[in-house]
Amino acid sequence: MINGAHVIIYSRDAEADRAFFRDVLRYPHADAGGGWLIFKLPPTEVAVHPTDGPETQELYLMCDDVDATVTDLTAKGVEFTQPVTDARWGRLTRFRLPGGGEVGLYEPRHERATDL
Repeated sequence: MINGAHVIIYSRDAEADRAFFRDVLRYPHADAGGGWLIFKLPPTEVAVHPTDGPETQELYLMCDDVDATVTDLTAKGVEFTQPVTDARWGRLTRFRLPGGGEVGLYEPRHERATDL
């Protein structure tokens, strides 16, 4: 039986991005050896969206109050790459990881599958 999922973020600076998840987001982690940190994520959902373009994956972290979370992370030096916008399903933004990648952040308006 499948009992979990493993998300991979490819990074041009994995050390910096690991430090971000450890020190800024304060995610609990295990060391898989040699400083290779594996992070425990908060409760997680998966959605499948249709596309006519390339098949890709994205990572969005969820929060209860996107404005408060943006304020908190900005105070910790996190760079946001787009303003908070409204969509039918939630309020969202994106921030840059130290290694150059981007992660989405959103406050859902829909029922959360993590609450089921």
